Amino acid sequence: MTGEVEVAAGRRHAKSASAFRTISEVAEDLDVPSHVLRFWETKFSQIRPLKRGGGRRYYRPEDVELLRRIRQLLYRDGYTIKGVQRLLRDRSSDGAGEVEPPASPETPPPPPPVRAQLPQAAPVPKAMPPRDLAAVADELAELKRLLMRARSRG
Repeated sequence: MTGEVEVAAGRRHAKSASAFRTISEVAEDLDVPSHVLRFWETKFSQIRPLKRGGGRRYYRPEDVELLRRIRQLLYRDGYTIKGVQRLLRDRSSDGAGEVEPPASPETPPPPPPVRAQLPQAAPVPKAMPPRDLAAVADELAELKRLLMRARSRG
């Protein structure tokens, strides 16, 4: 029985580079769960696997390369989904049709994208003494009375 399993496993790895891949093969190759690939299909219109009877997906080699690049941008380079969408959109409008190829092993990886610095939040004031809180409550009550009078007149 184990010989049959080895033959089946060997057949899976013996596919040519131009062969179509199932979602489970691509998920295993990219080391991501299948549901992540289905999710990416909803977020990136460039991913269009062939769907056969029963909705079974078959990925072309160019789909697998695009998925590999998306995975790299998201997981290694720190881009957000919106950032990758923008990159793909910008590259397709340039006429290139694809995201720049992955960096070769000899070159250092590009620096992570610059993220905008958020302004510092205002410091939280310390608790007010009870007498100050009472004065604020009285002032708010007076404002409420004024608003109610104005509303009843108009």
